[in-house]
Amino acid sequence: MNPTYSVAPIGFLRSCFKEKFAIPRQPQLAPAARGVLELVAPFDQGDAVQGLEQVSHVWLLFLFHEALEDKPRLKVRPPRLGGNQSMGVFATRATHRPNGIGQSVVKLDKVEAGRLWLSGIDLLDGTPVLDVKPYVPYADIVSHASNSMAAAAPELIPVTWDDTALRQAREHGQRLGEPLIELIEQCLAQDPRPAYQQPAPERRYGAQFWDLDVRWHYPQPGQIRVLEVVLPSN
Repeated sequence: MNPTYSVAPIGFLRSCFKEKFAIPRQPQLAPAARGVLELVAPFDQGDAVQGLEQVSHVWLLFLFHEALEDKPRLKVRPPRLGGNQSMGVFATRATHRPNGIGQSVVKLDKVEAGRLWLSGIDLLDGTPVLDVKPYVPYADIVSHASNSMAAAAPELIPVTWDDTALRQAREHGQRLGEPLIELIEQCLAQDPRPAYQQPAPERRYGAQFWDLDVRWHYPQPGQIRVLEVVLPSN
């Protein structure tokens, strides 16, 4: 017997990340990455979040809604291993999941009826959220846990700025009321490009943060320089 179950989102995330490229590969790696979980009925009432103001962090269970697949994968190629080594799907946190379910621990900054203000997120804009659970330190921290495949956070690479790009980021950060410079630096320092790519200095990369196009290049191996932070041209 193989029963099936149906689930429905309790809300949708309004995120600073408008595309998958350059999203941190784990939560908490970019504290300046912020968003708002907008709850849907009947969970948009104050009763559903009563008491949550006592909590500093929450678990989000969500759907990788742009990576859902009809045929389950038994093996995947995790980015952490350069994208060229296969592992069993259950040994990784790859987005290609049997049921498309992801989980992240994020910081809870503010609680309102119908809205949760979050930071340290790693979720795409529009992500359907299936559940919210309070993080419980004494139960959720396992001091002797180990994972030899991902023993430490990725090594960061230095991010520098063209003067024009830095001025653009300051101006747009003030307009948005967001720590935009910190967001860009925290995300790019983790080097979002596939590990197997060795880009030439003239190659340009880009990603969208909030409503902005951010473009950068690799002037030399192991270094990123931000070139432009602009509103998309129509």
